[in-house]
Amino acid sequence: MHIDRTNDNRGQTSLKTVATLALLLFALPLNLTLTAIALLRAILIKPFQRRAIATHPKTILISGGKMTKALQLARSFHRAGHRVILVEYHKYWLTGHRFSWDIDQFYTIPKPQAKDYTDALLEIVQRESVDVYIPVCSPIASYYDALAKKVLSGYCEVIHIDPDEVQRLDDKFEFSAIATSLNLSVPDSHCITDSQQVLDFDFSQHCQKYILKSILYDSVRRLDLTQLPCNSLVETKAFVENLPISKNNPWIMQAFISGQEYCTHSTVRNGELRMHCCCRSSAFQINYEMVEHPEIEAWVRKFVSSLNLTGQVSFDFIEASDGKIYAIECNPRTHSAITMFYNHPDVAKAYLDREPLANAIQPLASSRPTYWIYHEIWRFLTHLGSPTQAWQRIQIIIKGKDAIFEWDDPLPFLMVHHFQIPWLLLENLLQLKGWIRIDFNIGKLVELAGD
Repeated sequence: MHIDRTNDNRGQTSLKTVATLALLLFALPLNLTLTAIALLRAILIKPFQRRAIATHPKTILISGGKMTKALQLARSFHRAGHRVILVEYHKYWLTGHRFSWDIDQFYTIPKPQAKDYTDALLEIVQRESVDVYIPVCSPIASYYDALAKKVLSGYCEVIHIDPDEVQRLDDKFEFSAIATSLNLSVPDSHCITDSQQVLDFDFSQHCQKYILKSILYDSVRRLDLTQLPCNSLVETKAFVENLPISKNNPWIMQAFISGQEYCTHSTVRNGELRMHCCCRSSAFQINYEMVEHPEIEAWVRKFVSSLNLTGQVSFDFIEASDGKIYAIECNPRTHSAITMFYNHPDVAKAYLDREPLANAIQPLASSRPTYWIYHEIWRFLTHLGSPTQAWQRIQIIIKGKDAIFEWDDPLPFLMVHHFQIPWLLLENLLQLKGWIRIDFNIGKLVELAGD
């Protein structure tokens, strides 16, 4: 007898979505109250505040408008005296960031894969007399923004890596090969285009376990760190044959190194490291606190200078028990760790000034760790059975700073949590679509085969 569980799954998905909407509705009065207080405070104080006036004010175009890191950059440029245009593709037209007082204009554009993507950007560049375009890319958009750079560079400066370099750096295996050629440490890596390659691999010749990662961005499976080989050949075979490995969808098999993980963001110009931050990381990263790590900074500095990069690059590292660091992967785009620069006055200078800086800017000593309050509240509620972990979440909230909320720019905090995300949930509910989790940082629902 065949049992159709499709309706059951759709019913569970709908129930999950409705319950999430109810929780957000429950939190709305508190958010409204906080926003109202902040608005009143801003109205009273703003007339007495002096806005920075840039020596050479520019119009800055920033993409990725749904993401907190785009909002952070917009705030940094606006407060340095520049005019900011924010864009995001049509699906996220209700991004809460468009309501920021630091955004001078907002546009929606086609998806990066669309044939008229570059044309849409060019139209905005010409209409708004844009001086500088700074892509805040999704993994998919990195390459298309690099292609757009070829066209847009005739009209404005584009702070982004060239197409060939984007492809090389985004390819985890190719990145590993580049780093190895520069005598920079990376884990032992193998390109896998057929699951049989894993089954034929002689794991007995290696003292460490291995993990498989998709070279193409996979928003769901990227969190799967199953160590190989499994307890038996049958288990290993069942695991690898369930992965979509092919010549057109290659994976990397990489030595698993146990230790402390780190992530970085770097802004570079002509190989010069101009802005850098580093923090401890985890699989689902929503907490950022600056950590001084000279070895990692030196690794990054040598890599970007050797390739003479211009743009924004992020690296993932792991520090083994013996203190040696290994770069796991490179992402040629903005990292959310940039939220730690929320109170730094020289972010715009690091991006725009053509003269070399004496030192790369780093988060100020006064910068508090950043988090997303609704994530922290959810973690607190799910850890109520463990007082130690629940108290840890409270400490994070007390000692840190919400990455979206600003007293003098409070509307995005309200709109992201109670318009942008609920709208996406409602769309999924009407289409009976599933989702895995909410990511308030990126401003989207994480879905199978999602963007």
